[in-house]
Amino acid sequence: KVGETIDGARYRWMLAHFVCPQMREKGLTNFYFQQDGAPCHTAVATMQFLQRKFPGHVVSKNGDLEWPPRSPDLTVPDFFLWGYLKSKVYASKPKTIDELKGNIQAEIAAITPEMLANVMQNARKELLFVYQMKVVI
Repeated sequence: KVGETIDGARYRWMLAHFVCPQMREKGLTNFYFQQDGAPCHTAVATMQFLQRKFPGHVVSKNGDLEWPPRSPDLTVPDFFLWGYLKSKVYASKPKTIDELKGNIQAEIAAITPEMLANVMQNARKELLFVYQMKVVI
């Protein structure tokens, strides 16, 4: 629900009832599951859940592969979306939560397929750079 805090139990519920079914539906089988070190992500029960679902393929604090501290953010939301939205959403200095939510919805709706294609091209370049630098992720 919007406005509720995400704790370990809620995060695991989201994984079990949304993320995992979406991955199965899309036929995704050969991948690594990556997450940051937020407490709800690294709770013992959460890590046990992830190890059962993605054995040997969890990139996380206390996972199969540690995500190094201060490492580059290589996911598209970190690489592009959050900074872009912040710059757009707060430009009009929203004064209420409803204004903030409206700004977020409007700015997400304004993202064009061309913008996303450009972002993906830049993300590929960044990943290639990291690979060439032999950064272990």
